Amino acid sequence: QVQVVESGGGLVQPGGSLRLSCAASGSIFSIYAMGWYRQAPGKQRGLVAVLTANGGTNYADSVKGRFTISRDNAKSTVYLQMNSLKPEDTAVYYCNTRVGPGNPGMDYWGKGILVTVSS
Repeated sequence: QVQVVESGGGLVQPGGSLRLSCAASGSIFSIYAMGWYRQAPGKQRGLVAVLTANGGTNYADSVKGRFTISRDNAKSTVYLQMNSLKPEDTAVYYCNTRVGPGNPGMDYWGKGILVTVSS
């Protein structure tokens, strides 16, 4: 089994910054990708940013230029630096880890962490 644990959420004022962390642990053969998704009230869960094992990244258009995804391979941890936060960034943020072996691998999700952007 693989455990995925998020941390770093909370309340921040518009224009502020937060950094989310996600640590994967357990029976990990290899990590194909780690990423962040979010779900706002009344909306579907959607991609925020993803980082593949070879360093490729993909961001939602709404966060490009404001959010940065990075990783610490030694710790199987991925980070999401969020700058210039807006009220519309308010959501529960979920970490996803796709692990091998096999193709396309297996997805594991964290329980989610709340980010609230409000004055």
